[in-house]
Amino acid sequence: MITVVGVRFKKAGKIYYFDPGELHVEKWEDVIVETVRGIEFGQCVIAPKEVDESEIVMPLKKVIRIATEEDKKIHIENKQKEEEAFKICQEKIQHHNLIMKLIDVEYTFDNNKVIFYFTADGRVDFRELVKDLASVFRTRIELRQIGVRDEAKMIGGIGPCGRAMCCSTFLGDFAPVSIKMAKEQNLSLNPTKISGICGRLMCCLNYEQKAYEEIRKRLPKVGSIVETPYGNAEVISNSAIKESIKVKIKIEDGEETIKNISIDDIKLVSGSFEDSINEEDIKIDIEDEDTDIVNELLKED
Repeated sequence: MITVVGVRFKKAGKIYYFDPGELHVEKWEDVIVETVRGIEFGQCVIAPKEVDESEIVMPLKKVIRIATEEDKKIHIENKQKEEEAFKICQEKIQHHNLIMKLIDVEYTFDNNKVIFYFTADGRVDFRELVKDLASVFRTRIELRQIGVRDEAKMIGGIGPCGRAMCCSTFLGDFAPVSIKMAKEQNLSLNPTKISGICGRLMCCLNYEQKAYEEIRKRLPKVGSIVETPYGNAEVISNSAIKESIKVKIKIEDGEETIKNISIDDIKLVSGSFEDSINEEDIKIDIEDEDTDIVNELLKED
């Protein structure tokens, strides 16, 4: 087992493990650490704990020191320089007539590198731009192309639910999301209803997926025959959210009655359970929606 601390460099950013060494690092303390990019300023978000060697990537970088007041002052100054660098880079992009959108600028703590994040529809020849920027900032320049999800994470905003976007507030990593999840949760395959601000499938589709998967294993399909406290009955509808089914039961004189019954009170006689969605079923549903847009979402995962 190895003692580590978890350090984050951006709000809702990915957490990286570092070796605290002999330092007594507490949660929420600012620290100076060594990274592959150089010396960086971060915040300890996971207090010292022991983890198995298999959970970390070796060799483990060390925490250099707990941030001093001078370190914090340098960090604030870097943030101010990033704002100025953003304006300068935008002007240079326009000067070179490049079709790219500047998203963010980041100085390493030691000022050895300035990283410019941008989005573009395709590849961009920014060699002349890099030379121009290097002559202005007189340090190493890196231009990094990012995707629309990372763009949304950096910029932030309000999601369709009315709350601040998950990716910019607490999601450290993007979890895989597929349109199959939307189908299994009985959501509309209308792209405008299952897409986030970034135009990709909403991250929150993943939050309850495991619960839906477990419930669907016990949820009889429509048309199945189940044994109930009232006798055998035919399933006419089901609800994963309520964990119940609606059944049609024959009573005296050939009449029928409808009842809602919990899936805990039934036993499958014939038919099958909902279980996992068949990929072919998704394709059939997509044909009834905006095919081009939904097919684009299908490529995501």
